[in-house]
Parts: sequence; structure tokens; C-alpha cells
Amino acid sequence: MEYNHEAIYKAYPDVETINDNEPIIDKNGNTITLDQAKIDAAAIEVEKEKYWMHRQVHYPDLGEQLDYIYHNGLDKWKTDIVDPVKAKYPKPE
Repeated sequence: MEYNHEAIYKAYPDVETINDNEPIIDKNGNTITLDQAKIDAAAIEVEKEKYWMHRQVHYPDLGEQLDYIYHNGLDKWKTDIVDPVKAKYPKPE
């Protein structure tokens, strides 16, 4: 069985290591029994964080954006800078 490592680490912060096809062990050496609902909820949170990070990286820095607004206006900034990034990295539901 392959595990969703990111979601498990998010759902179970005390996990020490995850090896596919082996029991999951916490920092005290205890085996953790996984709750799929908890992992699924954590996976959603991980995806939300990824979308936010992708958007943050792909927007120009604030100075460039303000300069663009100054020279081109808010509507052009939204069309040329904001909308393409939002389209490429849509907000997860």
C-alpha cells in the first residue's frame, strides 16, 4: 500500500517515519492506526497550502505589481497579472 505521506504527516504530527507497506511509527516507537477520514481531511489542507504557495511564487513581487498598476491601471493589472495566475492555480474547493 502506498501512503499519502504529506497528508499523514499533517494529520499525525508525531509520526517519525513512513515507509510504504510497513506500519507507521510515531516518535515514541508506537505503531499508529490510521483513520482514513483524518488523512482525507489533511490531504485537502495540504492541497490548499500547495495552491497558495504556487500562487505566491508565480505573482511578481509587490513592487513590480504596484508599478504595473501605476502605469497600466487596476483593470489591466487584474487581467494581465492576477487572472492568469488564478486560472493556472485555481482555488481548491
